[in-house]
Amino acid sequence: MAKLIARPVAQLHGRVRAPGDKSISHRSLMFGALALGETKISGLLEGEDVLATAAALRALGAEVEHQGPGLWRVRGFGVGGGREPGNILDLGNSGTSARLLSGIMASHPFTSFMTGDASLRSRPMQRVIEPLSRMGARFYGREGGRMPLAIIGTDEMVPIEYRLPVASAQVKSAILLAGLNTAGETTVIEPEATRDHTERMLRHFGAEVRVAPAEGGGKRITVVGWPELRGRDIVVPGDPSSAAFIVVAAAIRPGSDVTVENVGVNPLRAGLYETLREMGANIAFENARELGGELVADLHVRGGGLKGVEVPAHRAPSMIDEYPILAMAAACAEGSTHMLGLAELRAKESDRLASVAAGLAANGVRHEMGADSLVVHGTGAAPAGGGLVKTHLDHRIAMSFLMLGLAAREPVSIDDGSPIDTSFPGFAGLINGLGGKVGPA
Repeated sequence: MAKLIARPVAQLHGRVRAPGDKSISHRSLMFGALALGETKISGLLEGEDVLATAAALRALGAEVEHQGPGLWRVRGFGVGGGREPGNILDLGNSGTSARLLSGIMASHPFTSFMTGDASLRSRPMQRVIEPLSRMGARFYGREGGRMPLAIIGTDEMVPIEYRLPVASAQVKSAILLAGLNTAGETTVIEPEATRDHTERMLRHFGAEVRVAPAEGGGKRITVVGWPELRGRDIVVPGDPSSAAFIVVAAAIRPGSDVTVENVGVNPLRAGLYETLREMGANIAFENARELGGELVADLHVRGGGLKGVEVPAHRAPSMIDEYPILAMAAACAEGSTHMLGLAELRAKESDRLASVAAGLAANGVRHEMGADSLVVHGTGAAPAGGGLVKTHLDHRIAMSFLMLGLAAREPVSIDDGSPIDTSFPGFAGLINGLGGKVGPA
């Protein structure tokens, strides 16, 4: 375990570039593997989660080659053309890898096995097992469908129409990926909009994907089976979830002036930035443009005072990964911030809701946690700090409380900073380059 500590600083200044978007990085490798021909990717996130996806795709028969920093080449096996892996696939900490690859492997006529680290082995897979079983695959795992997991796939999948019981881009994507190697049309109905990188990128590779309003609200997303996907070039934008740590760190230190370049600002991922603006944060989207079907901008942040707000439940799908860092902003704001609709946080790398609440308590921040809500009471002054936070192998808990340490009266420590490399390699160095003080405890 690598304990880290963050010490208070006055201000942050500079220009940086966030690491590549993790969601798009995973998908660019997977869709490249499902395509015929060559896919060239630039800006790929080279964190441990994405590298786990690359290794799994090699085991399935794709050529996946690292050609330089952020530069990768994939030669795919085509829809339905994967081979049986020769060994158990170890996906480390990556829930995205586990759930999306389940959709691919379920629609192949072989048996495969997947596992991961202690955190991933505790995460529920039943939400993908249930729809994929309806389509014809079989699964054997621990209680609750937890890993290690055996997937007995078939190339005679049955198309389904499936209404998501919980808004989840990962479950939606797993079903659509299985639908690629299924005759006819496979439809997912989502009651609340989730990130749409899968739909955008499938079209980019040549699949037929239709999106229409659903009866009673929400959207119907339909993929037509057995497309001939063709390799395409992909430019991965900066990850808005990773940029969030830098943006909040600057926003809560008055006098800070930081620009994060080349960040994806897909409207279905931008809930945090909408919320921060409501809190009074000075955030400008500069040099807005479109890159490979995704909206991109440079985020210019000037630090200042924030005020508490109510964050509605319907916004949760557009910022589900950002609630831990939003709680740090709320701890520094004046007044109470009410966050609603947070039940999905309990099914992440850790029970993030409980982890955030415990970390706030350790650092003298008043709050109340409900079954799916969190209220943080800020005073407008620097929080006390001085606590040791248990990360539970969760990279977002680790980075969030380190950012609190930059703004608290006393340093904030975390028990283990090693999970940070799953999504943000070089995090401490980048923050310190802006004037932060993050280092070994």
